[in-house]
Amino acid sequence: MRLRRWPGPRGLRSRLLAVFTLVTVVAAGAAAWSGAGAASAALVSSHQERITEGVAVRIAEAAPQLPYPPDQESLDGLRRAVGGDTVVTFGDLVSSDGFDTSLVTGELRTTVRRERRLAAQRVTLEDRSWLLVGTPVMTTTPDGDRAPSGIEVYTLRDLADVERDVEGITLTATATAVAALPLAALLTLLAARGVLRPVRDLRDTAGRLASGDLDARSEPQGVDELAELAGAFNDMAASLQESMAAMERMQADARRFAADVSHELRTPLSTLAAAVEVLEDATGGMEADARESVRMAISETHRLIRLVEDLMEVSRFDAGTAVLRTEEVDVSAAVRDSLRLRGWSDQVQVQAPDRVPARVDRRRLDVVVANLVGNALRHGAAPVRVRVRALAEEVHIIVTDSGPGLGEDVLPLVFDRFYKADAARTRTPGSGLGLAIARENARLHGGDLTAADTGSGARFDLVLPRRTEER
Repeated sequence: MRLRRWPGPRGLRSRLLAVFTLVTVVAAGAAAWSGAGAASAALVSSHQERITEGVAVRIAEAAPQLPYPPDQESLDGLRRAVGGDTVVTFGDLVSSDGFDTSLVTGELRTTVRRERRLAAQRVTLEDRSWLLVGTPVMTTTPDGDRAPSGIEVYTLRDLADVERDVEGITLTATATAVAALPLAALLTLLAARGVLRPVRDLRDTAGRLASGDLDARSEPQGVDELAELAGAFNDMAASLQESMAAMERMQADARRFAADVSHELRTPLSTLAAAVEVLEDATGGMEADARESVRMAISETHRLIRLVEDLMEVSRFDAGTAVLRTEEVDVSAAVRDSLRLRGWSDQVQVQAPDRVPARVDRRRLDVVVANLVGNALRHGAAPVRVRVRALAEEVHIIVTDSGPGLGEDVLPLVFDRFYKADAARTRTPGSGLGLAIARENARLHGGDLTAADTGSGARFDLVLPRRTEER
């Protein structure tokens, strides 16, 4: 059988309240019970002393009138003088008024006879406490010495009064411990407030930092460990702010550098593109080696132009200047037009409804479709399929291929910039930015682009809202 763990208090305040209250109550209870125990012990001891002194005084007053050796009548007289439940013995003579002599233990009798002194012990009769006092009766010898007369007195004294006093002290101690509980709770709340206030301030400051407010700080209060913690936290926040500022400056510089470089390259590349087109027209009269070199230069020039255009597009996304110009578009027709423009209509199977109206940016939709289908044709295998699904609020464009798919190591990185699954494939027409730009365009619409491995190829799912606000 498995035991369920009793749920403990939740929250630092609850735990502090429980611990402080428990400690206070235990301390108050221990102090009260200790005081009650000491008072009870002192009360019982004082009462016993009064009883034994009273017995000794009565015996001392009656002993001088006793004949020696005593007879039965003198023993009875001594018993009556002592009073209470008493037995007086002298050899075989016993004077007892119903006293149960079996209560006299051998230990008490030995103490009285051999040590020749008064002794007492507590006994319990019918759930009540009694004090049994035993003492020898001493006589004076002709030489003036004191010697035992052989007479022994044993008497019972009721301790009911002292027990009631002890119970009263115990009840007072209990009431004191209970009365300390509200005070302990109040003191605990005050102490917990002083401890938790700096902790709450640190929590709030941490929340502000997490939400982006890097100027958030926590004011140290006092000179204790919590104040030192607040100071250390502020130092950490200041260091974090400096690091973030430096990182933002570096990112801004990197974005500005990429944008500036892309912009500066655009004009000479346009001129170079025009020049290579002229060279392309003149390749017919060239030698085979020269013609191949010119074609490679033309191909690399076009690749460089596409890379610069992609870098400029990425820089616009990073700078937040990318603009979404939406219009009412038939998504099915736009997908077919994108494939037809690039000569892919015969290589791709399209499954789409006749008309799927949505308000999107036509140019950016064309970029996304071209990237996804081009990626499937280059790195996948036939058949490549494009399926358009129209939902009430969304449009799904799903591109699948029958290639090797996306491995577990590739899938988390497929949308990273400049990422290529095959490190040896560094001279392919792609820049490694196509899928990253496609996802940025999807998110600019308020949608998303996801990738998955179907087990028999790769799958990309583009989700666009059918109503997109211009940005």
